[in-house]
Amino acid sequence: MLALLVASCQAPGPGPKPAPRVLYVVQSPADLPPIDPTEWSAAWPAWLASCASLAPRHGNEWQSRRAAWRPACEHATAVDGHDAESIRAYFAAEFQLYRIEAPAPAEDSINPGDSAPTPGHGLLTGYYEPLLQGSRVPDQRYSVPLYGVPPDLVRVELGEVYPTLKGMRLRGRIDASGDVARVVPYWSRDEIDRQAPLRGRELVWVDDVMAAFFLQVQGSGRVQLAQGGQVRLAYADSNGRPYRSIGRWLVEQGEMKVEDASLQSITQWARDHPDRVPELLAQNPSVVFFREADLGDPGLGPPGALGAPLTPGYSVAVDPQFVPLGAPMAIDSFHPLSGRALARPVVAQDTGGAIHGPLRLDLFWGFGEEAEQAAGHLRARVAAWMWVPKGTDPASLVSP
Repeated sequence: MLALLVASCQAPGPGPKPAPRVLYVVQSPADLPPIDPTEWSAAWPAWLASCASLAPRHGNEWQSRRAAWRPACEHATAVDGHDAESIRAYFAAEFQLYRIEAPAPAEDSINPGDSAPTPGHGLLTGYYEPLLQGSRVPDQRYSVPLYGVPPDLVRVELGEVYPTLKGMRLRGRIDASGDVARVVPYWSRDEIDRQAPLRGRELVWVDDVMAAFFLQVQGSGRVQLAQGGQVRLAYADSNGRPYRSIGRWLVEQGEMKVEDASLQSITQWARDHPDRVPELLAQNPSVVFFREADLGDPGLGPPGALGAPLTPGYSVAVDPQFVPLGAPMAIDSFHPLSGRALARPVVAQDTGGAIHGPLRLDLFWGFGEEAEQAAGHLRARVAAWMWVPKGTDPASLVSP
């Protein structure tokens, strides 16, 4: 992969100008879908949490991009967060509204069975914070390990060698078995499960292999310990392998219909086919490593990629190449349980291994059974807007 990237950088002469990957279309507040007044006040704490995390920090690589938000965040302190009209007026005064459009939507950016994708619609899914049953020590019941970051994981920042690749990185490990040490891909999920190279790096052991898998998909969760108390596990790093959908694999194998694929149906399939679970999980080579995080306010979610605690129902994971972390947004989609319109302000506060593209969003639903049901069944078309400080080019705020 690195050789291919380097070769492409050294190709002589300019090639044809690539088609734009995203369009930011200027809009007015009247172009938004109807939003219930209660949604504005419910989303307001999420925006304030973004402001706290967007404060410029000395020496931070986000310094200039964070600074663009400072005036609007300072003015937010004067807004009545319980009054929808006050909040709407604030956004109209401080920001320019843009609709996000993708000239060539990704193949998975629509719901299965829908008509052809349009530039203005993408895919909205959901995630939540699960509760697992676990232990500090393994036994016959608690036998599925969750790992911390292994000491031999190497992260290569490609931009430090080739500036044109700024923001891109590879993960691997050092293989010193030959005459010359080399960086090789890190252990895959199947290799970790079969060969146990991470023995000794376990944080906790849990009692359900599918719950452990979906914890990695969600990126964080809580573990109720047999010894008493709860711990929160937050995303720390990954093995750098590409994320592959086990639901898609089950569909391709003819084990379920595409419209039936959900967290709940996949879990049920695993219960019905315990002998095939290792084969199923091996289809996704990506592994997430965790760290223990402060539980803090149990009503809020874990810190997202921005560093702000996630607000249930109003924090979304985005691709930061297209949507700046911290940005206030609006979405127009459908509620996964009621089927009613889901139009509300949200805030871009997280990222995800499966979240790629300008119109690929993942809505955080919170903690508990209802959150699990909503997140597990959400797969819907979405239209998305974002607010950007007036006078600021949206492209200047995204990650390279």
